[in-house]
Amino acid sequence: MMLQEEYVSDAVDLLKKLIATPSVSRNEKEAADIMEQTIRKYGFEPHREANNIWIIDPHYDESRPTLLLNAHIDTVKPVASWTRNPFSPDVEDGVLYGLGSNDCGGGLCSLLQIFRMLTAKPQQYNLIYLASAEEEVSGKDGITRALPLLPHIDLAIVGEPTGMNPAVAEKGLMVLDVIAHGKSGHAARNEGVNAIYEALDDMRWIRDYKFEKVSEFLGPTKMTLTVVNAGTQHNVIPDKCTMLVDIRTNEFYDNEEVYEFICQHLKSEVKAHSFRLKSSRIDPAHPLIRKCVAMGMKPFGSPTLSDQALMHFPSFKLGPGESSRSHSADEFIKISEIRDAISKYETLLDGATI
Repeated sequence: MMLQEEYVSDAVDLLKKLIATPSVSRNEKEAADIMEQTIRKYGFEPHREANNIWIIDPHYDESRPTLLLNAHIDTVKPVASWTRNPFSPDVEDGVLYGLGSNDCGGGLCSLLQIFRMLTAKPQQYNLIYLASAEEEVSGKDGITRALPLLPHIDLAIVGEPTGMNPAVAEKGLMVLDVIAHGKSGHAARNEGVNAIYEALDDMRWIRDYKFEKVSEFLGPTKMTLTVVNAGTQHNVIPDKCTMLVDIRTNEFYDNEEVYEFICQHLKSEVKAHSFRLKSSRIDPAHPLIRKCVAMGMKPFGSPTLSDQALMHFPSFKLGPGESSRSHSADEFIKISEIRDAISKYETLLDGATI
């Protein structure tokens, strides 16, 4: 029987290998290879679709509920302000530096150890561990490619960095192209229809409208005009004004519903990039969330997007590290945070009811 500290050591060793292996979104093959090899070394038979790797409970029983443990293997590109080599897994004073260490290598490697620990003894539920690709870009070859191949899932824990507090709700995302049309003409002769002027009322409505339903954990649904482009030169009336609108939905609003509502209130043309990144929520009264609270954790709402947005079953985020370190220079995770995560995951899940 392995000791908990041995699992911590295995998690850190795996994370060091992953940091040393560049795995920017859509280029995760080598990292996926490492995950596959490591899982085989642990004695499990992994499944793979593109660069998504998963393992199914060796004792899988379809009469039991199934818990998915998920985290992603891809990273963003390193920002220019790194003072270290982002691909060098350096440990100093108990701190492990490297790209992807916090987002979300700590959760990725900790949850794999938890899968090993929990499947080594009888549980009332099945476990599936999924290391997903393309999370940072919500890519088509990421988790959406793997989920249809998995058995029925009843609940998921997503190992994003939350300081080991449960994120019980997450905002969705929808991006809109808003296009105002005019008619070109010579500015000196007062000709044409100025598309910028045509867009002004819509800009004001986007700025001023407040969605009524406010979430306890996520606050209001937020709509922000972020990009405006129009015109070619000073003496030509612009015949088109294009705008980008960033919308962060709370759990009370479906993306399609918000889109239809906006179309009814704008005179400009409106096109949605996608409806697929939806807000998510788990009932705070769920047994696992109640157990988190009993363990001293504090539920909260997360403004940042994750693979939760593509899950069509209850889920919550719970992982080591802090969201504020993600996508930043000199990213790091503390070894003590990985140790704490493995301990808390085990306390939360061993013998639990989901």
